[in-house]
This record gives sequence, C-alpha cells and structure tokens, in this order.
Amino acid sequence: MLRDNRRITFTAVAREAGVSSWLVYAPGVRERIDQARSRQAKQGHHDQQSGRKLSAASEQTDLLLAREEIKRLRAETTGLRQQAKVHLGQQVEQLGAHDLVKRLDELSEENQRLSAAERQTATENEQLRQRITELEDELTGARTSLRRMIRTQGRA
Repeated sequence: MLRDNRRITFTAVAREAGVSSWLVYAPGVRERIDQARSRQAKQGHHDQQSGRKLSAASEQTDLLLAREEIKRLRAETTGLRQQAKVHLGQQVEQLGAHDLVKRLDELSEENQRLSAAERQTATENEQLRQRITELEDELTGARTSLRRMIRTQGRA
C-alpha cells in the first residue's frame, strides 16, 4: 500500500489481507500498521484530484483554508437569513389595514362556517349513536325470541 501510494488504514489493511478487522488490532500486527502509517504520514500522500504529493503541512493549510471558508459561508448564511427576516417584515408592514380587516373577515366567516358544520356533525353523530343503541336492543330481543323458538321446536 505504501508503494501504491494508497492510504493506510486499519480497515484498508484488513480488506486488502482478506481478514477480519479485529485481527489487525492484535498485538504485533497493530504496531506494524502504526509504523506504516507513520512512514506514510512523513512521506505525505498523493492528492486524488491533482495527483501531486501532499505533505502534512500542506494538508494542514488546506484544512485551515477549508475551515475559514466554512466560517465565511456560515456568516453569509446568517446575513442572508437576517435579510430575509427584514424583507418579510417589510412585506407584512406593506399590507394595509384594509387588507388585514378583509382577511380577518374572511377568517371569521370561515370559522363560523366550520363551527356550524361541527355542530351539525355532532348532532348527526348523536343520532347515529342512538340508532345503534336501538338496533342493538332489537338484535338482543330477536336473539332471545329465536332461542325461545328453538327451545320450543326442540321439545315438540
């Protein structure tokens, strides 16, 4: 893996050797892998995109640059969110009182319509519950009558 400039990891070694990953952590094997990783870190490794050899210092520089970019993007995101809040507030303020009163009236009418529908549904629900009770009583009576008829037929 060193000669091929492939990154040395415990998982990669286990995969390459075709053994279980727990085996590479065994005493003796682990030390050899750590030594190879140390040698590879000193040599640096090839960048996948450019094919150039990277040193630990250049990797650190790349990491610092990436962190700075992340900070900049987070700050930009925060700024954009703040701008969106400001624009939304301006849009709400631009709605006139007339528009708000109109919307309030629409919502009140919708609320009244839904309340009436809810009352109607509750009434229908209660009527259906009463009908279920009546039908259950009729069914109980019919079963009782049927049992009597069967007993009477059985005695005859």
